[in-house]
Amino acid sequence: MDAKIIKQLREISGAGFSDCQKAFRQAKGDLDEALEILRKEGRKIAQNKEIKPTNEGVIGSYIHSNNKIGVLVEVVCQTDFVARNEEFRQLAHDLAMQIAAANPAWVSPEQIPEQVIRKEKEIYSQGIDSKKSGQIKEKIINGKLEKFYQEVCLLNQPFIKDDKVSVKELIQNEIAKLGENIQVKRFIRFAL
Repeated sequence: MDAKIIKQLREISGAGFSDCQKAFRQAKGDLDEALEILRKEGRKIAQNKEIKPTNEGVIGSYIHSNNKIGVLVEVVCQTDFVARNEEFRQLAHDLAMQIAAANPAWVSPEQIPEQVIRKEKEIYSQGIDSKKSGQIKEKIINGKLEKFYQEVCLLNQPFIKDDKVSVKELIQNEIAKLGENIQVKRFIRFAL
């Protein structure tokens, strides 16, 4: 097994050496496949960590260069050790930049008031051909709702620095790297 490739895999994924070796072997030497295996493992780890309590964290901030947009975001984790970690602080800053650029209204779909979702569904159903069956209408409405969530929910948005990854996946990758539950509690965006 080529140590240079394993090193490259570690740099890209942030995973440990043995995890990279295992994924590389499992992918039969295919670097892209090994990265996908590591991402899936990272998501599993993140799901297991999401139930742990978060009592520490930081307030990330970003002021745009024109001084007309400013963001504060509360990002929490389990321990002070991780909260002081440079990578965690960089995540909080990146999330603040995301909020400044993409202007989400909520952190996640669960925070959207029910009346807003009802109103969106009503609007979408009016635009659907009445000849479509109930099941097809429902699929169309759900697809449009997913698009709506990508626009208004921080976790559902494509990450501004890498649009192949959602903000939620970015956070899950950090959970896998740092080994702790990480959550965005709230944010505020100011704009002139």
